[in-house]
Amino acid sequence: MLTTIFAFINAAIIQGIPLLFGATGEIITEKSGNLNLGIPGIMYMGGISGIIGGYLYEHYTDNPAAWLCILVPFISSIIGSSLMALIYSFLTITLRVNQNVTGLALTTFGIGVGNFFGGSLLSFFGETGSISLITTGNYYKAKLPFADKLGLFGKTFLSLGFLAYLAIIIAIITSYMLNRTRTGLNLRAVGENPATADAAGINITKYKYLSTVIGGAIAGLGGLYFVMDYTGGAWTNNGFGDRGWLAIAIVIFAVWKPSMAILSSFLFGGLYILCVYIPGLSSSSKELINMLPYLVTILVLVVVSMRKKRENQPPAHLGLSYFREER
Repeated sequence: MLTTIFAFINAAIIQGIPLLFGATGEIITEKSGNLNLGIPGIMYMGGISGIIGGYLYEHYTDNPAAWLCILVPFISSIIGSSLMALIYSFLTITLRVNQNVTGLALTTFGIGVGNFFGGSLLSFFGETGSISLITTGNYYKAKLPFADKLGLFGKTFLSLGFLAYLAIIIAIITSYMLNRTRTGLNLRAVGENPATADAAGINITKYKYLSTVIGGAIAGLGGLYFVMDYTGGAWTNNGFGDRGWLAIAIVIFAVWKPSMAILSSFLFGGLYILCVYIPGLSSSSKELINMLPYLVTILVLVVVSMRKKRENQPPAHLGLSYFREER
């Protein structure tokens, strides 16, 4: 029984890591007042960019170096997801296009690009089959050497790839930055009242661009984790499922706090696979259990709205374009 419980916790953490990357990136973005519903597409782009970078390096190198097998997909993922976020930034910040429509279009575009290259990349090089970067995937999945010596604790919490710990570190640093630094204060001011922040000399455009692009890059690492660590370097079209939307739901569940997003991601990861650990469920019961993360999010949203505590509310200018001439 105890072994099963620890196995479930480990699986919940593994499922929660891509959600944490996506949620942390979206929190940074939303703190500036930008509502980026393109996070699912950005995660797809981060994943396929990492796959393409890793494949090209392995394809053109006779003896791939371990550190480059890790670094090339990592940088490729950041570049691909950052470019997607930059497109969103240009459309919504510079051109002031509707943020909801832009985000949804970005999601459709990112998923389409991911599925296209995921299904046709090998054909460009005269090969057949599906992409599988086993060597690179093994490097990403490498666990701490002493994990197995620490019993259930080691197997549960220390047998993860480096991206899992990086996700937690980024969330902690983000929490500190938002709450303890001048940069974080300025960013929150931009999201709450850009007109006042502008009058105080804060560069609204710079903060919005940087927060959106950095947030997109972090979210893209969630896609990289999924394809390199979770699936071991293999790409499957539409394999991400609804994880991108769950990441956005976690932002609400965690009331826009990165520190709370850590536990929230693992909770949602557990709910995502809960039906696997409950024997004898019918298909309809499994579907009901899969609805739990969204039902919990709706419940939290209702409770937060009823309590009306300002620190638990979204940024006041979230989803709205800033027109300086109307200040």
